[in-house]
Amino acid sequence: MGSCMALPLAILTTGLPVVRARERRGMFFDMIQAAIGPDSPWTLTNCDATSDDPLPGPSEVAGIIVTGSPARVATRDPWMLRIEQRLREYTAAETPVFGICFGHQLLGGALGGKAGPNPNGREIGTEQLELLRADELLVGIDDEPVVVMTHLDSVTELPPGAVTLARTRLEPNAAIRFAPKVWGVQFHPEMDRDIVGDYIEDRREALMAEGVDPDHLLAHRLESAFGRRMLQKFVREQLRR
Repeated sequence: MGSCMALPLAILTTGLPVVRARERRGMFFDMIQAAIGPDSPWTLTNCDATSDDPLPGPSEVAGIIVTGSPARVATRDPWMLRIEQRLREYTAAETPVFGICFGHQLLGGALGGKAGPNPNGREIGTEQLELLRADELLVGIDDEPVVVMTHLDSVTELPPGAVTLARTRLEPNAAIRFAPKVWGVQFHPEMDRDIVGDYIEDRREALMAEGVDPDHLLAHRLESAFGRRMLQKFVREQLRR
């Protein structure tokens, strides 16, 4: 086993799941670890990216996954700026990076694009994913392209050189390849229909105030492994060896 194999896959945790989901499946780190599965050759390490602790440098990790968060990108908190600086460093060093939801939005802003409120409003539930372009992380996934969404913000303008890989009904940039080793997805590969149900219940009052029927969303949830397979392909095929 070479020294590169000893490097960990770092999960930059940027917030907490809603209480219902936390009670069901734990923190985002736990959900991502479960989605990757037990046969990964990489040790996973959990980094609280909202703290003052230093984030790992490009030479200290095999790859990076940035989690979702209840935070909003527009607040530009100091810890968000620290993550964005590291994301630029990882990209320059060709460290494999996979951003999820909030992490996807941070990549969009860090690399020269824009992120902010989704002009189409809130997206929550399970949504059909329309694949727009072939990509290494999409090839060979036979599962129905259905993904879990729960977000208010989006990547609203692509950074230079980035390409959109997929979209949904309300999200034109549902999956982006930002750079040769950098991907972001607005959906949640670590979540399933039960977890998004927890989010719908948590957001019930807000949804009703927005004119959305939470019971309709709950009744029309679908199950799919598509996002999980994409995340697994990133871990098994893209990390430095």
